[in-house]
Order: sequence, then C-alpha cells, then structure tokens
Amino acid sequence: MLKTFKIGGVHPAENKFSSGREIEALALPKTAFIPVGQHIGAPAAPVVKKGDKVKTGQVIAQSNGFVSVNIHSSVSGTVKKIDLIPDASGYAKQGIVIDVEGDEWLETIDRSETLVNDFSFTGEEIIQKIKEAGIVGMGGATFPTHVKLVPPKGMKAGLLIINGVECEPYLTSDHRLMLEKADEIVVGTRLLMKALNVEKAVIGIENNKPDAIRLLKEKVAAYPAISITPLKVKYPQGGEKQLIKAVTGKEVPSGALPIAVGCVVSNVGTAFAVYEAVQKNKPLFERVVTVTGKSVKQPSNFKVRIGTPASELLEAAGGLPDDTGKIISGGPMMGKAVTSLEIPVTKGTSGLLLVPGAEARRDGRMACIRCSRCVTACPMGLEPYLLMTASEKQIWERAEKEKVMDCIECGSCSYTCPSSRPLLDYIRLGKGKVGQIIRSRKN
Repeated sequence: MLKTFKIGGVHPAENKFSSGREIEALALPKTAFIPVGQHIGAPAAPVVKKGDKVKTGQVIAQSNGFVSVNIHSSVSGTVKKIDLIPDASGYAKQGIVIDVEGDEWLETIDRSETLVNDFSFTGEEIIQKIKEAGIVGMGGATFPTHVKLVPPKGMKAGLLIINGVECEPYLTSDHRLMLEKADEIVVGTRLLMKALNVEKAVIGIENNKPDAIRLLKEKVAAYPAISITPLKVKYPQGGEKQLIKAVTGKEVPSGALPIAVGCVVSNVGTAFAVYEAVQKNKPLFERVVTVTGKSVKQPSNFKVRIGTPASELLEAAGGLPDDTGKIISGGPMMGKAVTSLEIPVTKGTSGLLLVPGAEARRDGRMACIRCSRCVTACPMGLEPYLLMTASEKQIWERAEKEKVMDCIECGSCSYTCPSSRPLLDYIRLGKGKVGQIIRSRKN
C-alpha cells in the first residue's frame, strides 16, 4: 500500500498539461529586474551601483545577516539603476535593474554538460559553497538552504528527505527536472547528505509520476543509502510536515521544525541547485518555471533567468489567452494572484498559472452551515471555521490559542467550503497579526 499522511488533505483535479513538455531555455530578457529580497529573512544589500558593468553569476547584493542569501546577476550588462520594482505580492521592493548586453559568464563557472562527481569537499565546505551561491528552498518557501543545513545546538539530523512530490495542480517543473536532470539530483542529494552528516536519504515522489519514480530508482540503485518512496496522490503532501508523516510516520510537534524529529527536507530543485553550486561553481541565477492554464496555447516548462518579466514567459507560451481572468504566481492552491505582467521571476517562482475568467470569479460568500468539511480537510488538524471567525472579529488571543500559527496556508479549507467562505484569507490575516504579537513579547 502506498504511503501518505493521515490527517486531512484533498484531491483537486491535477491538470498537469505541461508534464510532457521538455524544459526549454527562454531567451534572455532585454532588461533584468532582480529583487534583493527573494528569500525568507533579511534582504541582501546591493554591492553595485548605477553604471557598473556586471557578468552573469556575479554577486550584486550581499547576504545581510545569518538568515539571508547572496543575490547574483543573471545576465551580463550595465546596472541601469537601483530602484523599487514590483513583486508578486503587489508591493514595490528594492531591486537592481540591469540592461542586458550579451551573456558573459564569470570564468569560474563550469558551463559544460559533463556530470561531475567530486566528493572531496568536507561538509563545512559544501555548506559554504551553498551559502556563497545564494541557494534557497526551491519549492516556494525560499528559506536559505545553508541555514537549514546547520541544525540548532543540541539537535541532529538523522534523515534527509528530498521532496519530489509537486502536489500543486498544474505545476510540472519539478517533474521535468527529475526526468531530465536525475543524475545531477542524485549527486546533489549525496552532497546534502554529506553536509548534514546523515547516513540515509529518501526521495518522496507521488505516484502520478511513474516515469520519474522508475528513472530515479535506476539512478539510486548503486547507492543503498538513498531510497525512492512512491506516495499516494494527495494534496498537500508536498508540505514538510505532511511529507515527513507520510515517509517516516513521525509527527512534527506544534510550533516545531522538522529537525525536532531528526529530519531535514529539501526540494528536488534545491538538490539540483546544490549540484550546480558545488560541482560547477554556478550560483543560483536561473530556475525552471511552468507556464500553464486551460486556455494556454503551449503549456511549457522554461529555464528562466532570475529577473525576467512574466510577460516574456507568457509570450513564449503562446501569448495571453483572451479569456484570462486571473494570473497566479505559483499553483492554484497556494499561489497568489499578481497585479502586473511586469513582475520578475525570482528564486521562488515555480509557475505562472493563467485562470479563465469563469473560474477566476468567486461565488458569493454565504453563511457557515456547520458542515465541518474544512475541519476534515485540514492537514494540520485545526478548525478553520473557528480561526476565520476569531480573525474576522479580531479576537487574537483566541486565534493564538487555537494554533493559528500552525496553519500551513495550503488552502484545503477554502477549497472544500460549500459556502465559498474566504477561510484562508482571514486565517492569513490572523497569522500575520498573531505573529506580530508573539514577536513583540520577545522584544
């Protein structure tokens, strides 16, 4: 029997239209808009100025704290300005604008396709290379990877879990990466194991990707310490806590991190980025992005330079469909609607989803009918209807008591609600406010 997590979960239509489309390198943009805050933690500090010439792979913004990462130029050219640029949240944030002039890479980067298997590095050297390369969680969370690889004092990792679940409907970038870069992902996994000093790794993949499961089983056959675990298809199995539960049966305590049960979880995209950083000296300045939707002419998976405007991805996928009602950065469950096509691709951009107008409109909100579907669907065992009410009424004490901070914002509650209540919207609001209250107590 296939493994999965036990509490909650839903089964949205998969709609993986682009799963059969190979990764295609997108043309360079004329201008790159590179935000300095593409990660959880402190934004990086610019180290270039207007008029400076930069090369592809060069550091243009320096890590500004322990929980922060370097930002590298994804293009070569001239720094046009350092200014506020729009991001997927709708807010303008500091970024570096570069006029593209060719594509001259740093000489230290190995641009060949030859697979490298160099394990002469110590764990500390691997972590340092990851830090210098600006690698973050590529599944969307964008937590700095070098921080995750250094467990808090008194805690030790015993298992590395590589997340190849990609449970969000529509998205296929991880699936294609596993099919086209399996050898590199295995090397990246081994490097992460060495950095963590663990003896065992598991790659979890949902059973709707049988080709990826078969291929990776072949690739890890020579490495008994790495195993492939096929998983039953269920959303949100890509969440760290749900994946740990599915793979190991262990439950991460409320308010705790995966390391509390001896696990560290990294996305397959992160494992690939680690391979490139350690074996090729290549910083993280490009990633695979899915562009898809029911009306998109050519649903695609593009290898895209960070800072490329979304409009250029849409054009390469056949243009903006006439019936588009909403554009979402990410997947339909956890992604966020964007207000402009000029938002740039960042390290956390997994996909662009074009939703037809008829599906983009919400049904009118109705009264809660006490059906408890949201409770049944919640993978964290919470009571979403109660958290929404506490947040709507600004009863922050109650929201905290009912563990609003445990919400992983998967959207399963809103998805199942027959009354079309904006459960997740209010829970997000509550999480933000309760988080502020908790932080103020510590100061």
